[in-house]
Order: sequence, then structure tokens, then C-alpha cells
Amino acid sequence: MNSAIAATWDIDWFWSLPLIVMSVVIHVVGLMFIFREAVKIMGIAVVRRRFAPMFIIVMGTVALLAAVLHGLEGTLWAASYLLLDAVPDGKSAMLYSLSAMTSYGHASLFLKDRWQLMGALEALNGTLLFGLTTAFLFAMIREVWDIERKERRRSMRRGASATPL
Repeated sequence: MNSAIAATWDIDWFWSLPLIVMSVVIHVVGLMFIFREAVKIMGIAVVRRRFAPMFIIVMGTVALLAAVLHGLEGTLWAASYLLLDAVPDGKSAMLYSLSAMTSYGHASLFLKDRWQLMGALEALNGTLLFGLTTAFLFAMIREVWDIERKERRRSMRRGASATPL
């Protein structure tokens, strides 16, 4: 490793830490809005006894929206790579960013030597984002199942038969 490059890694941290914070904030706020709407929709679906089909539709939509969030956050990093002239063009910037964020790493693209630590920091950011997404999906499924279970108990107390999934 070139010692001159290693000596300039402070700038990689300077660029990467705000990107990590922005990505996490965007992700958490986005997931919060998705959660709120999904739970509201599923609450209505349970009362109307349409739990199973709506669960499939809502979970598919939630997965799509989570992927869009990851794409937006990857775009934020890609734009930074372009601004810093770390990659030759926008297509390369986006492919590198998504590859780093997912730790896929099989694209034959590399940041210029000067910015390579930044790519590793984006991989760290991706780990945080995918962890948040996993926790979110688990929490959302639990919340929706609790709504369905409570409605089933309420129906049983009223004398109505519980609707199976």
C-alpha cells in the first residue's frame, strides 16, 4: 500500500461518515413511514377478514419499497464517487456502489487508489442498512401477526367463528 494514499485516508472518513449518517437516517425514516402504512392497511384487512391476501400484497410492496430505499442510498454514494472523480462515469459509480453496499464485490470495478477506503466504509454502511431492514421486516411481521391474533380473539369473544388464514 502506498503510504501517501494511506496518509490521505482522513478525507475518506470525512466523506464517508456523513454519508453513513445520511443513509441510516433516510433508511430509518423511510422504514418508519412504510411500517406505519403497512400496519394501518393490515389493521383494516383483518377487520374485513382479508388477512392472507392482503398480507401477501403488503409484504411484497414492503420488500419492493425497502429495495427502493437501498437503491436511493446507493445512489447517494454513487453521486459522491462521481463528484470525487473516484470512478469514470455514472454507470460505473452505481454498479460499484451497489456492489460495495451489498458486499457482492464481483464487479471488475475499483475506486481510484486514493478513494479505496471509502468503498470499504460503504460496505460497512450496507451492513448497517441490511441489518436495519432485517430487523424492520421481523418487527413488522410480528406487529401484523399480533393484529390478526387480537382480532381473531375479539371475534371469538363476540361469538363469531374465527376465520382461518
